[in-house]
Amino acid sequence: MLLNVSYNDPKIQNAVEEAVGKPFGLRQRWQMGGNGSPQLQITQCSSEIYSLLTLDHNRNTCNIELRPKGVIIHFRSLLETYGLVIPYYKLKVYKGKSHEYSFYKDHYFIKVAADEKVQKFVRKLQAQRIKSLPQ
Repeated sequence: MLLNVSYNDPKIQNAVEEAVGKPFGLRQRWQMGGNGSPQLQITQCSSEIYSLLTLDHNRNTCNIELRPKGVIIHFRSLLETYGLVIPYYKLKVYKGKSHEYSFYKDHYFIKVAADEKVQKFVRKLQAQRIKSLPQ
């Protein structure tokens, strides 16, 4: 689900927490070595996200936040912050031939340029995804 997360709206916050869980606590983030990605350069995206990104002339960047049951891909457009909320069971991650990672959820997708830091984060994401699987 693509949401405007700029404002502290309890309805949106509850919907996000229901889908991907509450944020990790400080101790868990410390043990994980952080729960956020470095700044990622968006190379391609779905039409709904593209229509938001073209409203301003800034660089199209995003970052990914790990949650216990999924991820949130945050990006900015104009003065608003949007989040693509993806539970792990709907998340598809692909590594393309042209050194980019693709994150898919249903009909939404975001492709980002890959470097060494991004690869390290994706390994952390995959490890967290495996931990969240039912035993």
